[in-house]
Amino acid sequence: MITVDRLTKTYGGYRAVDDVSFACRPGAVTGFLGPNGAGKSTTMRIIAGLTRATSGTATVGGVDYHDIPNPGTQVGVLLDASAQHAGRTGREVLTLSALTMGLPSSRVDEMLSLVSLTKSESKRRVRNYSLGMRQRLGIANALLGDPKILILDEPANGLDPAGIHWMRALLREYANRGGTVLLSSHLLHEIEVIADEIIVIGHGKIVAQGTKDELLKTAGTFVKAGDMSGLANALTAAGIETKPSGDGGLRTEAPAELVGKAAAAGGVALLELRKAEGAGLEEMFLELTNDTQRDVITPEGVQS
Repeated sequence: MITVDRLTKTYGGYRAVDDVSFACRPGAVTGFLGPNGAGKSTTMRIIAGLTRATSGTATVGGVDYHDIPNPGTQVGVLLDASAQHAGRTGREVLTLSALTMGLPSSRVDEMLSLVSLTKSESKRRVRNYSLGMRQRLGIANALLGDPKILILDEPANGLDPAGIHWMRALLREYANRGGTVLLSSHLLHEIEVIADEIIVIGHGKIVAQGTKDELLKTAGTFVKAGDMSGLANALTAAGIETKPSGDGGLRTEAPAELVGKAAAAGGVALLELRKAEGAGLEEMFLELTNDTQRDVITPEGVQS
């Protein structure tokens, strides 16, 4: 397991990670979501032993990353696909990693085949790789030691649709064999498709976590009007609590009949009034991180 307990990281007066706790279990893909600057990468760097925490702990398999003997055979890490030696060939990158971990050279060929890097591509220098090829090489490096745990930061970045489908199948099979996967991505659909559990972080704090089914469950009523401000005021006046919905409306636990009567009493014409369907991941993400967004979507347009 990956276990993070009350993890905090400060830089001067800025708190990048604020009392974060979660666990990633074997046999599951855990999606780690949050806006830019929310603390995802910092948390993952602390888990991988690259950044020292200010307080709290992050353990992998019950121990600190630095205490793992031959860590590449236990934990596969890909945090930045572009941070690979640009002057070496893809094969050289994997060969050096294999030598460091004491692995046979045959493992290099196995990984190149697994990530679909051809013989000619493996002989090209990394500086001449596309971002998608660097991602494939980085994933090959992470899997080289046949680890039990994978920590991947935006691994789908730069992959084409076929590459994303390939990566999704690869990680699903890995988890089905008992592996533990911590995966961050800005591609919400991919997380929704592959993740078993989801952690959402904003301003360095965990704002939601649980299984995908728990977080995306059906709840309440969805309502939308041309005059959203007037609608909000009418519902508030009727004592109905609401929260923003990712598709420009409001979500409430009140029955649709009461919502409609409150809107009518306030003279607000409704565009939509229906039972709330299970929230999609994008909608849930926007709701939970509404106050951390750099760009706020409103019915009237975009406010930066």
